Amino acid sequence: MTDSLARALARIHVLPATQAQEFLHQWQRWEVSRDQLILREHQVADYFWYLERGAVRIFYRKHHREVTEWLALDDQFFLSITSFFERMPSRLLIHTLEPSVIRGIHYNVFMQMADRYHEVEKLLRKMVTSSLILSQQRMESIQFETAQQRYQRILAQSPNIIHRVPGLYIASFLGITKETLSRIRGMQ
Repeated sequence: MTDSLARALARIHVLPATQAQEFLHQWQRWEVSRDQLILREHQVADYFWYLERGAVRIFYRKHHREVTEWLALDDQFFLSITSFFERMPSRLLIHTLEPSVIRGIHYNVFMQMADRYHEVEKLLRKMVTSSLILSQQRMESIQFETAQQRYQRILAQSPNIIHRVPGLYIASFLGITKETLSRIRGMQ
């Protein structure tokens, strides 16, 4: 039942067998239909999530516009990092783009296990480090790459994203307009 989650965690850090079993047991599982909010604006993010299957969008509202901050597809971890760790209301919203199977571990449980087991603490540190690296790579991409290069990067990382995520959200994630995305696609 937790095979994909176990593999995803092991790619980050291998836990001793007994700790891994206890840790995996703490993750809850939800089957969520398309277009459901799993984190609302001004809500504290209580869960560190793993997307077993499906697609989710993390976004915020700015000047009556929705800005896509992150897109997650099958077999990815995701969260509102500031809200989760600072225990403050989130500016971000997270919603499903298609029917999804999501697993989550509650903040209190994760922190208790990290306090109890050094290896879980190492896993947490590596997960946070990975998230920070992805965030910096995204910022560098927006600062230093052309729109065409950003589009090529997202296709290389997730080739089927264009079939699963609406173009408006992809354009927003890339920091470009729908029209620019259409032009880039037209040049392919």
